[in-house]
Amino acid sequence: MNDTDNSANSPNPVIPASNLGLVLQRGGEELILEKAVDRFTVRLVGDRSPQELSGISWGTWQRSIPQARLELFIVAANQLETAMSQARADNNVAFASHIYKLKDNPGTYVYLNDQITIQFASDIDNPRINALTTTFNLVQDKPVLGLPNTFVFAVSKQATENPIKIANQLQLRQEVLAAEPNILVRQETHYKPRDPLYAQQWYLNHNGGNQLAVGSHISIEKAWDITRGVRSVVVAVVDDSFDLNHPDFQGSGKIVAPRDLKENDFLPLPNEEETSHGTACAGIAVAEENGKGIVGVAPGCALMPIRTTGFLDDESIEDIFNWAIDKGASVISCSWGASAVYFPLSLRQRAAITRAATKGRKGKGCVVLFAAGNANRPIDGTINERNWPKNLLSGNTDWLSGFTVHADVMAIAASTSLNKKSAYSNWGNNIAVCAPSNNAPPGMWFQETGFMETQPAIATSLSGLGMLTSDQLGVAGYDQGDFTRNFGGTSAATPVVAGVAGLILSANPDLTAQQVRRILQETTDKIVDTDPDPQLGFRKGTYDSNGHSQWFGYGKVNAAKAVQLAQQMRTGISTPSKQIQGRNNSPLGIPDNNRQGIKSAIAISEASIIQDIQVTVNITHDFLGDLEIYLIAPNNQQVLLQNRTLGRRTTLQTTYTMRSQPTLKQLLSSSTKGRWQLWLVDYVPQDVGQLNSWELSLSV
Repeated sequence: MNDTDNSANSPNPVIPASNLGLVLQRGGEELILEKAVDRFTVRLVGDRSPQELSGISWGTWQRSIPQARLELFIVAANQLETAMSQARADNNVAFASHIYKLKDNPGTYVYLNDQITIQFASDIDNPRINALTTTFNLVQDKPVLGLPNTFVFAVSKQATENPIKIANQLQLRQEVLAAEPNILVRQETHYKPRDPLYAQQWYLNHNGGNQLAVGSHISIEKAWDITRGVRSVVVAVVDDSFDLNHPDFQGSGKIVAPRDLKENDFLPLPNEEETSHGTACAGIAVAEENGKGIVGVAPGCALMPIRTTGFLDDESIEDIFNWAIDKGASVISCSWGASAVYFPLSLRQRAAITRAATKGRKGKGCVVLFAAGNANRPIDGTINERNWPKNLLSGNTDWLSGFTVHADVMAIAASTSLNKKSAYSNWGNNIAVCAPSNNAPPGMWFQETGFMETQPAIATSLSGLGMLTSDQLGVAGYDQGDFTRNFGGTSAATPVVAGVAGLILSANPDLTAQQVRRILQETTDKIVDTDPDPQLGFRKGTYDSNGHSQWFGYGKVNAAKAVQLAQQMRTGISTPSKQIQGRNNSPLGIPDNNRQGIKSAIAISEASIIQDIQVTVNITHDFLGDLEIYLIAPNNQQVLLQNRTLGRRTTLQTTYTMRSQPTLKQLLSSSTKGRWQLWLVDYVPQDVGQLNSWELSLSV
């Protein structure tokens, strides 16, 4: 909601009171919610054992959600409101809450926490903040690092409405740029175990063979001639658990700052019933070279194992990245995403990732990697869905993976041992690179409902070898024994790239995270797949004029070329001595609610190396909070200058610098020459505006 005007002609009508509890504010978007009819959560006063919880009469206890101190209960659909009334009347219940579903996101349940994030306009001081939040019975908890005048508030027991309704009412206030409830959504790992395919690490190096195309590996041996990794470079693998007793993770200084956010301790070990996805991912990235079992891409690097809570609420994401920053991670590898079809990031989640990518490594930035996902769907786009079992999805369906489209994240796709697209691998404009993995049908795991739903079938056979990696010791894990030969998915491709990033930083520790990204993208092998996708029939395996492919990003990582270039760049950066400037004064109207947006160009003819960069914009718009603004470099690198946090402001005349917008550091050391573009996108209907002018200033 962009306005408080209730008139029929208002360009931004308010949310009807009846819908206040069914619209979720998130990352500048409004997601439609539906109430679950057979479940609810409560927060109890004091702790209860599973036996005590199972004996409660007003519902069937299912499980705990520890990080939010919630207990989940199931009831018959026609008993929901009665059961909740009974729970609320119990003196041992602090509060009871409905559970929600995201519309058009099958199997995705949304749980409410007791937190709201509020970003206030820059001129709102503390007395006005306190006056406003007190009326809603909110208690200030902490500021949000990296976002000005933004705070986390706790919803007190005196509040008469749930966090969703309160956030929607706050969103209507002139003082507030954005208000978001903190929600919990289950984490989904990007791997589905498949049948055994192959018993060696072909993805590192091979000389051909059955189902092995020439060059489908990452050329690791030539990289190892330069470095096999050093302990000062720490690869953080963020996942479900890690068998730290495995020989692949032994050695002096191998394990650094382990953390278990699920159990709130420092031993992120798998439980007896758990198949350890994290063990397999960590093995691919950094398994120690010890004469036993396998060897990782960067065997000399250290491992920081971080066990997640299993949920993707704001607090959990902040805890992950804050730990990685504070404990000295160099690379952060995440082979998971949200268990949802459409999942934009919250303000706090975006800020946590940006902080890691720009403030980590003492200001050089952590290299942040996310698996693209395994649904064979766009990470940001629309598909006309058909033939799903039980008609779970049908018609034009919007897909969005908020983690993978974050401007500071490298989204990793998967290729096969035959240098083809892995059938499951998600795709789109935001794919950075791809790396080897297995081949298998696409699939989504709806964790809440506890069953595997297959997507529309693939008729053709799928060729490609699996990935050999570390497994839990003994009979636990994916396979019996200490290793598994059936690992895969974009989960496996991502730690391959994490290991290569570790080698790059071992060869040249002075590189920024943005420079590592550029090295990875500029040294790829441009594999080509002209065959149609066997499920959807698309052909997206070639490259555009900027060298980017929807399926493969800028290509398949090549460790040898990447490490060689990193070593060559170890000469330092000269002091900027000259300014190159360009300006475009041609006004352009910004199309309303159009994700294609507009692009305004400035051509630079001189070829030099960028040492500093500034972008000045002049924009007028009825509601600037509808806009995202990007700078696109001549090499097609996109940098997010402004996300949707400007709220009701109508004039934007500002200069983005590397200090105010650290993501601009991605463009350091690249060439000035070529066509630079400012790209503006309006995401919400009814408000319009125009780009009046913009200016580019490059120091060389």
